This record gives sequence, C-alpha cells and structure tokens, in this order.
Amino acid sequence: MQELLQGKRVLITGAGRGIGLAIARQFASQRAELWLGGRDEVAMSQLATAIGTEFGVPCQPLCFDVADPSAVKQAFQQLFAQTRQLDVLVNNAGMLEEALLGMANQTHLQKTFSNNTFSVIYCSQYAARLMQRCGGGSIINLASLMGQVGAAGLSSYAGSKAAVIGITQSLAKELAASQIRVNAIAPGFIDTDMAHAIPEEKFAERVASIAMGRIGTPDEVAKVALFLASDLSSYVTGQVIGVDGGMVI
Repeated sequence: MQELLQGKRVLITGAGRGIGLAIARQFASQRAELWLGGRDEVAMSQLATAIGTEFGVPCQPLCFDVADPSAVKQAFQQLFAQTRQLDVLVNNAGMLEEALLGMANQTHLQKTFSNNTFSVIYCSQYAARLMQRCGGGSIINLASLMGQVGAAGLSSYAGSKAAVIGITQSLAKELAASQIRVNAIAPGFIDTDMAHAIPEEKFAERVASIAMGRIGTPDEVAKVALFLASDLSSYVTGQVIGVDGGMVI
C-alpha cells in the first residue's frame, strides 16, 4: 500500500519539539519529503539528519524566524531554489505567554501576534504561490481551543489564535479556485512543555475539565494533520477540527 504522503513536499514551522516534532515524524513515516522550520540552526540540522536517517526520507532544515517577514521571504527563496514544488504547509510555530488584561502591554501584544498570527499570513503568502505552480496543495494552521472559548489571563494568546481561525476560513474561500485547501486544527490541553510549565494545581484543574479524563498527546494532533495533508481530505477546506478530548462539551 502506498504511503499517504508519498511524493509530497512539506514545510513544517516550529518543527523542533512538541506538536511540530510529532507532525514531522508522522509525515516522515508516510514518506513525505520534509523541510523542518525552526530558529536554532544546529538543533534543526541535527533533527533533520535524525529523522531522515530513521525514516529514510529526504529531510532538510530551514532556519528562520516566522515573526520576521524578511526572514520568511528569504526562507521561501531558499526553498524555491531547492525545489519548485510545495504541497503542504503546516503553520505550527507559535508562543504562549500569560498576561492579565492590565499587564498586556504593547511589547507583549506585538510578540504574541507576530509569532502566532502574522506569521501565518507571511508563510501562507509564499506557500500559496508555490502551490499554485503545481496545481494545488494543503495549508494547515495550528489554532487552539483557547481561540474558540477563551481563558482568563490569555486574552492576547486567545485573540491571536481566534485570528488564525478567521484567516483560515478566509483563505479557504480565497484559494479554493486554485485547488489549495486551508484548514485549522484547534488542540485542547496537549502533553507538551507548554502544558507542563503551568502550576500543578492548575494542570490538574484543566485535566479534570476534559470529558475523556486525560491530557492529549502530540501524536493525536499529528494524526489529524496527516489527514488534512493527505488526499483523504481532498474535499475538506475551511474547517476547524478540535482535538481536545471533549474539553468543550
């Protein structure tokens, strides 16, 4: 049986850890040709070598800061020089810093929206041009459950992820004629470094709020990304798929 992503060329931002790393490994297992986006050149180079060796697929680092539009442009120029084809973009890179309303200053807001929201537009602009050259593709944006239901102390983060949902639905309409599908994944409470950075009491409260009674895994998010990247979702666009174990029920 042919692997789901055989012959697909994929860029994943924020691929160095957590959900991004799980997506990279899941895609590599399905024979995708990967470019791993991240800011640490040494770490990304080592990771690309490790994944490429383990799964026997082409895997290269692409080091840039998604919040810097000039860096994004240079990265896609490099990608274009290496390959004239891009089939899948996963906009995964992002950040979370808690801030109560009175503490959400301009620096905090600019950093949050630059990394979580503006980066999605920057990368999608260049990716769409490449995808149009080869007849279509799939853009997958990592939103968040918080972008749908909000949370105290997370107005900037929730707002930045709510914007990602709006961008996703707008781009789905704009790019459908070019056969480019645009969808979002909205993870809930997932077992990442970000989740374990919160106090133990709050961690327990969040797990207790999940109908399935447990925290999710990065691989469970990655499997949804695999569906959206593959031809299994060939008629799916403009959707926001929650991966939250029933946290919103």
